[in-house]
Amino acid sequence: MSEQLTLSAETRDRAGKGASRAMRRQGRVPAVIYGDKQEPLSIHIEEKALVKLLNTGFFMNSVVMVDVGGKANRTLPKDVQFHPVTDRPLHVDFLRISEHAKVTVGVPVKFVNEEASKGLKRGGVLNIVRHELELVCDAASIPDEIEIDLAGLDIGDSIHISNVTLPGGAKSTIEDRDFTIATVVAPSGVKAEAAEAAAAAEEAEAVEAGEVPTVGEEEASEGQSEA
Repeated sequence: MSEQLTLSAETRDRAGKGASRAMRRQGRVPAVIYGDKQEPLSIHIEEKALVKLLNTGFFMNSVVMVDVGGKANRTLPKDVQFHPVTDRPLHVDFLRISEHAKVTVGVPVKFVNEEASKGLKRGGVLNIVRHELELVCDAASIPDEIEIDLAGLDIGDSIHISNVTLPGGAKSTIEDRDFTIATVVAPSGVKAEAAEAAAAAEEAEAVEAGEVPTVGEEEASEGQSEA
């Protein structure tokens, strides 16, 4: 289950670009807490503390307890805006949630048992279509990651959402189709050889069926044309 993170915050008295720039110069990041049928709360948080949580890799799919003046707000990060050049965080949106609210989160996919995949052992390549799954789950039970077992998969095999066992209470937001998560494909060299072999086989079949003249027939045909 995803860890519960904590952040300390202070309320913002002033809004606007000028006030926000002043906060950033002081090492603070403007943010807002909204949702759960309550008024939006404008806050600012320490940039260093925020960056530390961002670097965990699971900030966006974790419950974050934001302490504002001694009052804890249970939230889920919904958006972080970054500077296009420096990548410094500029603003954060937090969604206020109840303890067991149903939330939509993107959960990373982790592939295991690569050494037990027939296709990968033969030189195949794992083509990952989705690096994360968008799931609906209980806010108190957000998974850190979804493990997908590659054991037994051969070249040409695919993994669909129907092949994945999701944690109890979690479900995919996409329910109208059995979408692909990853496939085991042949490397380019093997693909080229397979294409050449298939072409040769098709030509041989055509010759047997009399659709394509053999080399001898082609030479005889050319001789008749010259005569």
